[in-house]
Amino acid sequence: MLPGFHITLGFSILYLSLIVLIPLSALVFKTFTLSWEQFWVAVTAPRVMASYRLTFGASLFAAIVNAVFGLLVAWVLVRYKFPGKRIVDALVDLPFALPTAVAGISLTALLAGNGWVGQLLEPHGIKLAFTPAGVVIALIFIGLPFVVRTVQPVLEDAEKELEEAATSLGATRLQTFTKVIFPSIGPALFTGFAMAFARAIGEYGSVIFIAGNMPMISEITPLIIIGKLEQYDYAGATAVALVMLVISFILLLVINGLQAWQRRRAGA
Repeated sequence: MLPGFHITLGFSILYLSLIVLIPLSALVFKTFTLSWEQFWVAVTAPRVMASYRLTFGASLFAAIVNAVFGLLVAWVLVRYKFPGKRIVDALVDLPFALPTAVAGISLTALLAGNGWVGQLLEPHGIKLAFTPAGVVIALIFIGLPFVVRTVQPVLEDAEKELEEAATSLGATRLQTFTKVIFPSIGPALFTGFAMAFARAIGEYGSVIFIAGNMPMISEITPLIIIGKLEQYDYAGATAVALVMLVISFILLLVINGLQAWQRRRAGA
């Protein structure tokens, strides 16, 4: 049996402090060793700004793609029976189990000019590896399971009787989905989207190989941070990391607000 509220709350705060708050506090305090001008120069350098645009833009686009196709995959796994279903279901979890560096090397070998896919596309002027498009593909790969595994149990628990009642009353498939199904799975879908987005922002291993890491073109912000650390510019690295932390936190707050609004709307 679990202990009382005060003891569990104390242990929870202690655990969160050790794992989350103290490391983040160290990040903030190290950044404070810079003056405001030094901080501003570090976080707004042209190379850093280009990495922000790529990191957040690619992460957002990949999360949107995963929200759409992750819902589709979850729907197929829940609503249909077909040969090889168990294999497909297991493949969804592959990005969880696969080391990110292995995923990056595999995608690079597949999409590079001499790869199975790249050698078919590059003669037509379509280059994926070592471009921002390759970054998006890698982020889609590592983020898909978050959406599928978040939406799947909600779809399994959904009451099919409500869908049948809507159909019997003359609702089209689109009306049934938008008015009956989506309100029940919407919060879960937003949660999966937020998790995929947050995962993509901090991704390093799978992206570093396929990005090409060309400054101002395909260089992600985590690589900027690693580069500053290798140059012993710890304050500059924490400054860039702090900007990423603040932007990510704001975006997650917005997404959580949308989730809460969706729940209130569904309950109304």
